[in-house]
Amino acid sequence: MPMAQEIERKFLVKDTSWREHAKGLLYRQGYIPTQNKTTVRVRVVGDRGYLTVKSPSLELTRQEFEYDIPVEDAEAMLNSLCSAPLIEKRRHTLRVGEHLWEIDEFLGDNTGLVLAEIELTRETEEFVMPTWVGEEVSANPNYFNSNLVKKPYRLWEDVHSSS
Repeated sequence: MPMAQEIERKFLVKDTSWREHAKGLLYRQGYIPTQNKTTVRVRVVGDRGYLTVKSPSLELTRQEFEYDIPVEDAEAMLNSLCSAPLIEKRRHTLRVGEHLWEIDEFLGDNTGLVLAEIELTRETEEFVMPTWVGEEVSANPNYFNSNLVKKPYRLWEDVHSSS
């Protein structure tokens, strides 16, 4: 059986022109601490629970294994096993060309941060770049959800001191 892989590119969102055509859903997620750069994520989306294990990234690619779990188990893990604060965001989806974009509007300690992600089948795959997409931040660890728990967007001095 082939190994599960995730190839993802992540960008800042520079305006709200995407909003009128997107559908949104509330996500709550947390991370169980690990001893290495592997991430273990617990997520609740609506009435569904998920457990995801991801390897460290190698460029834009990493191994990813995701499993459905009972939502009650996911809630219990979020409340007892995950580092605080939890990541709360409204995820919007929008098809552009052949690809599905996910636009995350962060809430709570990460309010003000809006990111767009696209998953690809290979790192060199071409895609249509929407006009509302800004700077690519795929390789910037500050924008990894697992790091937004450790240093939420509201604490980023370089972003907030220039406002």
